[in-house]
Amino acid sequence: MAKTKISSKRPAAGKKTAAGNKAKKKAITTDSRKSAGKDFAVVFAALRNILTPYEGRLSACEKGPGYYYLESLEPTYKNRPMFFAGVKAGKSYISYHLLPLYMNPELNQKIPPELKKRMQGKACFNFTAVDPAVFKQLSALTQTGYKVFKDRGWL
Repeated sequence: MAKTKISSKRPAAGKKTAAGNKAKKKAITTDSRKSAGKDFAVVFAALRNILTPYEGRLSACEKGPGYYYLESLEPTYKNRPMFFAGVKAGKSYISYHLLPLYMNPELNQKIPPELKKRMQGKACFNFTAVDPAVFKQLSALTQTGYKVFKDRGWL
């Protein structure tokens, strides 16, 4: 009786299938990123709207389609304008940067827990969707931050 040898190697057809699955998986990821990009435009616009009330009092700057920020009208630090707040589009989320948080530990204590969950680092919040309740809290925090910077003579 002849013994049959069992090979542990996959047949060539199996390799092609695995490669085909990788290509399909990559296509799905790319497609979902494109659809998320449409939602990100709405998130970016909503976060930018939080900053629009300060445009007359601060200088609005736009560096490309996915980056908008406000800075002081006059130079305040090292003969350069002071950054106040900004919105930046990333691959996975939209970031809202609020510099007064970085320079004022007392202001950090006023961050509501719902907003604190979205915090990354010392002065950055990340969003993937519009959340009106959290955006209202962020707007109030931005207003308080503006007052802090104004009181210190930085704006």
